Amino acid sequence: MSARFWILDVVFFALLVAIAIPFGRFLTRVFAGENRASQRALGWLERGIYRVAGVDPAKEHSWTAYAGLMLLFSLVTQLVTHVLLRYQHKLPFNPTKLDAVPPWLAYNTATSFTTNTNWQSYGGETTMSYLSQAVALTSHNFFSAGVGVCVAVALIRGLARAESPTIGNFWVDLVRVHLYVLLPLCLGYAVFLVSQGVIQTWQGPATWTALDGTQQWILRGPVASQEAIKMLGTNGGGYFNANSAHPFENPTPLSNFVQMLSIWAIPAALCVTLGDMMKSRGHGRAVFGAMAFLGVVGILVLGYFESKGTPLLANAGADLGTLGHPGGNMEGKELRFGIADSALFATVTTGASCGAVNAMHDSFTPLGGLVPMFNMQLGEVVFGGVGAGMYGILVYVILAVFLAGLMVGRTPEYLGKKIDSRDVRFAALYALIPAFSILIFTALGLMTEAGRSGIANAGPDGAPVPHGFSEVLYAFSSGTANNGSAFAGLTAYSPQHPIFYSLTLGLAMFVGRFPLIIAALAIAGNMAKKKRVPVGPGSFPVEGGLFVGLLVGTVVLVGALTFFPALAIGPLVEHVMMHR
Repeated sequence: MSARFWILDVVFFALLVAIAIPFGRFLTRVFAGENRASQRALGWLERGIYRVAGVDPAKEHSWTAYAGLMLLFSLVTQLVTHVLLRYQHKLPFNPTKLDAVPPWLAYNTATSFTTNTNWQSYGGETTMSYLSQAVALTSHNFFSAGVGVCVAVALIRGLARAESPTIGNFWVDLVRVHLYVLLPLCLGYAVFLVSQGVIQTWQGPATWTALDGTQQWILRGPVASQEAIKMLGTNGGGYFNANSAHPFENPTPLSNFVQMLSIWAIPAALCVTLGDMMKSRGHGRAVFGAMAFLGVVGILVLGYFESKGTPLLANAGADLGTLGHPGGNMEGKELRFGIADSALFATVTTGASCGAVNAMHDSFTPLGGLVPMFNMQLGEVVFGGVGAGMYGILVYVILAVFLAGLMVGRTPEYLGKKIDSRDVRFAALYALIPAFSILIFTALGLMTEAGRSGIANAGPDGAPVPHGFSEVLYAFSSGTANNGSAFAGLTAYSPQHPIFYSLTLGLAMFVGRFPLIIAALAIAGNMAKKKRVPVGPGSFPVEGGLFVGLLVGTVVLVGALTFFPALAIGPLVEHVMMHR
């Protein structure tokens, strides 16, 4: 691996820590209502929103009420998006006269953006009008990210409080995360992206006369405003079909680096917020350390196999005298980024639930492609999505502490609170539901004609070869993990079979989002009601290297035991076949 690879990764993590500490402190003040400087500037607007909406900011919700309001908000906004997509041909800001989005594609897309998945079974610039992109989809980029942060903060509150029937006010949390965090940051971020060359215009396509005299359209639109929340909110839905590999979305190495930092910025900062709200900064550092360790391993493995390249190209190079360059596997990668930036970007975007890509994951080496797939199958805990990564890792913390209690023969205890059977049941459901979704839907995709018809890599008899199997497994891993990236060889929407993948991926996205949120909020409500007991010598410490090792081991063990057989059929077999 090149010197650039090592320097890039060291600088990336150093800046991530430097950003996370002050940002995390700020998030703590925002959700405690103690962000006095920003409240002096925008407090009048916050109070006005409460008055117009009829919200009492002093009234807090039980976990069931919090969950119900979250579901209601998500359902209403999903329906609005679906309607906008279906009627975009009759609405303004459609300079290329695009038709209405087909029904099943509109359902899939609305579900995708509501769940923070942002899976795209379409080419953005050739399917969505300016209004659909800038209003229907961009607004959901904000809403889904905001909901994720609200749930994470509600879970932390539940863990931090004692003998409390409530976990916060959903509407207050939602307003504050948008007003003081997402909107101001995205405004400045969009201006930076424009300075790098990301386009932002409401004008129609530009025309260009080619050398042969033919006229070409250069599609454009309000890209920078969508790109900012796409990255900061770990959404990932690109304005263009090529996503962050497109020069209008990600034109320079600097924009590429800042986009990677922004994907992990809020998830990393929430580790600091966790330590502050739990009054145990060492615990926040330990959770950050576990996430960072998993991320570093993924980056090293992916970078190694992409730098090593493939023996197939090496053999061809021996014959042709040109292709056997030791520069590694450059297939599907942008020359302006190369292997180092592409490997880091792929690990960051699949460690979080972002799904933005600056290289085609389908073109990675078999074991290189296994890394982003396994990142998603771990349960979205390698920093994870905005908010989702935090409540995901906290569920694994509860499982890890429970296992530690079993090993020493004591009632498991987490920072002064006993973990009971209700907590463990909901934590187990949190871990099992995604596994069932991924494996069952993958089996359906391989067993049915409609599922197999979308696979580009198939053998002479139509059966999928290992890479074709990986494409289907990756798709449902991505949908269930609310990631949205893809092995692009899979055709998920076609006029001949519009229903199968639109329906099943939409269901996988739903299952991977809302049941898990309900499980996390149920744990929050149960923990908030408990008494706090003094931490004694028999309490398991949730700080330091021992806890980091136990937490990492729990995450990897659950993921490996669940998905190793499927990975063995796909990328592992493909790796062996490639070397034969």
